[in-house]
Amino acid sequence: MTFRPLTALALIALIATGCSDTPTETETGAATETAAPKSKAVRFSECMRQNGVSEFPDPEPSGELTIDGVLNGSSLDSESATWKQAISACKDLQPSGFTGRKATPKEQDQRLVFAQCIREHGVTDFPDPGPGDPLVDTNKIPSSNREGGMDVLNAAMEQCGDAVPDGVGER
Repeated sequence: MTFRPLTALALIALIATGCSDTPTETETGAATETAAPKSKAVRFSECMRQNGVSEFPDPEPSGELTIDGVLNGSSLDSESATWKQAISACKDLQPSGFTGRKATPKEQDQRLVFAQCIREHGVTDFPDPGPGDPLVDTNKIPSSNREGGMDVLNAAMEQCGDAVPDGVGER
């Protein structure tokens, strides 16, 4: 895997994780986006480790955490009994789109707008994500596996990043 696809996965994760609508106060008193998505992702990672998946990573500084980002290039086995037990024990902490947590109807509407935008920007085989699916799953985008396919997907994602309003990733 080259650096460029890793960058795409990071962007995918960032979009999938989303931001909260809840403001928080900074030292100067200005409202900013809350750290709630990152805090939830950190708690999820801690929970996975506490439940036997000792190699489970922390989220990136931005709070991004996706199943693809965790499993790709790692020795973690999502089919193991330990993984399945940990996922079950930590399900309430799962970031939206990681696996299992379904998007709310509002989130799903926004995810469908994003998918349409991606198709309009050259990735014609980009599927509509289901409510429990990651926002972007390169395993379901045949063109992303062709030469130059990730470049087209990355460009479309840059163009469509604004199509996913705050709140898509968190309730």
